[in-house]
Amino acid sequence: MSYEMILTETPTPGVGLVRLNRPQALNALNSQITKEIFDALEIFDRDGSIGCMVLTGSDKAFAAGADIKQMADQSATDMMADDFTDWARMTRVGKPIIAAVSGWALGGGCEMAMMCDMIVASETAKFGQPELTIGIIPGAGGTQRLTRAVGKAVAMEVMLGNRQLTAAEAETAGLVNHVYPVESYLDEAIKLAGKIAEMPQVAVRLIKDAVNKAEDLGLSAGLEYEKRNFYISFSTEDKSEGMHAFVDKRKPEWKHR
Repeated sequence: MSYEMILTETPTPGVGLVRLNRPQALNALNSQITKEIFDALEIFDRDGSIGCMVLTGSDKAFAAGADIKQMADQSATDMMADDFTDWARMTRVGKPIIAAVSGWALGGGCEMAMMCDMIVASETAKFGQPELTIGIIPGAGGTQRLTRAVGKAVAMEVMLGNRQLTAAEAETAGLVNHVYPVESYLDEAIKLAGKIAEMPQVAVRLIKDAVNKAEDLGLSAGLEYEKRNFYISFSTEDKSEGMHAFVDKRKPEWKHR
């Protein structure tokens, strides 16, 4: 597909890269760019040659927030009807997504990064939810995902006190997996994605599914859900290959089915 506001490529075998490409607006998120992002991720999700995706922006800004010009004159019913807010599409992607974040990740940009399964950041990354400064609240998961990631007190200060978390603070708080220099953060994110893409893909999807359920379910229900996915993994060809390779002391040859 051709896009106007994003770029896509396969930088290494098994890895799909989606790059926000709206530099004049610091990758601000409007309905068109979010739709293109979701479309591209869904296409990679259906592509059997892709095992993991990386979502990134520029070195200066992952995404500096939502496009305020688009929202300024919209009513509550306008927002409910506009697929600009249909962020659930991203959460239905079955394969892992790694956010490679540099510079600003504010508002919707921070929320989009948190929708990904892991975050690799550059040393210049800044995470924030400044919606209160324009009279609204986060609307794409900020109050929920940030609180789960960094705890109530820090989340409250970020959203009520307009605090921006540095990359180092975000890593310490558990929001970010790794922090690298600007020159290498994207390469490191692609390297991590490549490592995941080499793993048996049915089991990868089952793990992502079960881990995400951990945030929604209590421990007992979560353990039952995990057991269900565990049993499903025994129905795959890769289970047989992996276990026999272990017994035979050889490297497994994954079929991804």
